[in-house]
Amino acid sequence: MTVFRRLLAASLLAGGTLLPAPASAQPPTPPIPGCTVPEDALPSGGYALICVPPANLWNGQLIVFAHGYVPPLTRDPVFANLQLPDGTLIPQVAMGLGFAFATTTYRQNGLAILEGVDDIRELVAAFPSPVPAHVVGVSEGGLVATLLAERWPELFRSAVAACAPIGSFRGQIDSVGDFRVLFDYFFPGVIPGSPIDIDPMVIAAWPTIIQQIPLRLAADPARALELMRVSRAAFDPADPATIANTTINLLTSNVLGANDAKAKLGGNPFGNRLRWYFGSSNDLKLNLSVRRFSASPAALAALTRYETNGNLSIPLVTVHTTRDELIPFWHELLYLPKVDLSDRGRFLPIPVARYGHCNLTVNEVVAALALAVRQP
Repeated sequence: MTVFRRLLAASLLAGGTLLPAPASAQPPTPPIPGCTVPEDALPSGGYALICVPPANLWNGQLIVFAHGYVPPLTRDPVFANLQLPDGTLIPQVAMGLGFAFATTTYRQNGLAILEGVDDIRELVAAFPSPVPAHVVGVSEGGLVATLLAERWPELFRSAVAACAPIGSFRGQIDSVGDFRVLFDYFFPGVIPGSPIDIDPMVIAAWPTIIQQIPLRLAADPARALELMRVSRAAFDPADPATIANTTINLLTSNVLGANDAKAKLGGNPFGNRLRWYFGSSNDLKLNLSVRRFSASPAALAALTRYETNGNLSIPLVTVHTTRDELIPFWHELLYLPKVDLSDRGRFLPIPVARYGHCNLTVNEVVAALALAVRQP
């Protein structure tokens, strides 16, 4: 059976969405037959998980997996995004398809995209023998996979990026910051302090603050809809509960991630000094009242290293829900013009008409991998 057919057949046998694995104090050793965690860390300090199917079932190829964002409050590196809601483990799915599987904790949590690129390169070098490899990434890891495809194509035969901020990383930073300042305008007093310098007490109290958010939204549904309309944040009109879900996810990204990003980028990366917000019942009042911030020149300079360029010499397949509330679908639309016309055949974006960040079934992810592997 060809690799492509095996991938499609396996996709019919598994279901569910990608979820992060629980954090642990030390990098875990999942009880997966055929998987090991080498005692020594990778050169930069991250840990590796390496899984190889039995020799008679191995197709001689490797899937390298770049995981998504792990909040910086989790101090120790962890293996993430390995488990499906039904308990199925991604490494088992990969080995069932005939692939070896490898992933890394990265050397750090929080913003770890550039570090993730280097750590995945170290992971490939640490695999026991040189074999054809394919890189797959989800969320933050999808940007890692895309940057690897653009900058280190000699290491991989293909790449898959799921629900990733590949269009504009600065735009991604701004979309989260915009939502926070708009939420503070429409629902003042819920989150104390600054959106660019989060008080540690707010972070500590965040589980309690979260509980207030659905109540405030439900108490003023008209303002909640205005918030969605002005921010352009995704939600499902057929399911009002998704408004609260979108709000909590975007605000959590700001509260738990802003300080970490500021420290690693050398300054505040969010700026809305000249932004005109529209779609409210009173745009003039909104724009005169909303809090304004200027991005640090040092942070803006640092952000350029996170931007994709569209230079593809290997296949890149992307899969993204059209109503992704955390990493918007417009990233796919911004990435396409970056790809030179001569390289367009190597880029295949797959839209999935559904609400939710990385709300993808394993069928869809495996099908995306199948298409990547199949391309010449």
